Amino acid sequence: MAESEYEIDLGNLLAFDRHHQFVSPSSSREDVAKKAIEQGTKLVQTIADALFALPSREDRDGPIVELPAPSTKLPREKPIPRPTPPTTWEKFAQKKGIQHKNKEKLVFDDVTESWKRRYGYDRVNDDNDLPIIEAKATDEVGKDPFAERRKEKKGKVDKQEKNRLHNLKQANKVGALPSHIQLAATSLPITGTQSMPKKISKDELQHVAGMASTATASGGKFDKKLPGEKAPKHEKKYRKFLPAVEGSGMGALEKQQNENVLNKLMSKHSHEILNVQKAVDMYNVKSDKKRKGGGGGGGQQKKQWGQSSNSSKLKPNAKPFKKTSHKSPYKGKSK
Repeated sequence: MAESEYEIDLGNLLAFDRHHQFVSPSSSREDVAKKAIEQGTKLVQTIADALFALPSREDRDGPIVELPAPSTKLPREKPIPRPTPPTTWEKFAQKKGIQHKNKEKLVFDDVTESWKRRYGYDRVNDDNDLPIIEAKATDEVGKDPFAERRKEKKGKVDKQEKNRLHNLKQANKVGALPSHIQLAATSLPITGTQSMPKKISKDELQHVAGMASTATASGGKFDKKLPGEKAPKHEKKYRKFLPAVEGSGMGALEKQQNENVLNKLMSKHSHEILNVQKAVDMYNVKSDKKRKGGGGGGGQQKKQWGQSSNSSKLKPNAKPFKKTSHKSPYKGKSK
């Protein structure tokens, strides 16, 4: 097929044949794919021939050509965004003739003797890296210079945030708000067009008002109520505590609580709550320590202490499995 039968757009690196028609699809899918690959190979070869026909200049990576302007207009999915209005600084810079210059990101820090970022975390000339700040003649006595620097930095950050919000408001007036900014109050879509705000129902308003009224330390108990405002609903259960001051019926309530605790200890499964063996061991250990701490004297006294200590030890009640027999150990006839 001759080259004139193809339409070539080198600006978009595009080539197509308007007169080409595929035959009726056959039963095999492989045949259709094979014909499409053959036709695509011819179009790619045509684009390559047209590129090598353009004037080029030599480079160490190979010949370089400049593509002409594209002739085919391709449709875009989204509408063209509106131009953003210039900010206050851009207007001032344009009026004074100030031009933007790109600064280097890394700067040498004389304090730490290393290369650091110009802005951001671990930046150059960071106040946190300064152990000493030289006093000035205008400094007031008794003021912390480090605190003054932090206060000044916070003021600059607040001012910058205020200017940013002002620029967004100005851009929103002309409908050029950036698409990545989503305002929750108006529910802006990605296209940047402002939609109608969602109407809030009565139940949602009451729920939000109830949350706001109980958001204080006292749970809204000492807050002033608006005219017509109802008390917020408390869906959960309240915890019950005994009053600190004794009043009518207090003795019966306290007695009932004590009885519940005692009944729990003396119940059928009391062995699971109170370990008798452990309590007996602890008593025996304490009595042994008391005996050793007050010891002294001869061996006979120690022996008496040992006999008395053994007799004073507590033993848990344990029923024997077999009865002991009292038969004489001697068997046989006596002489």
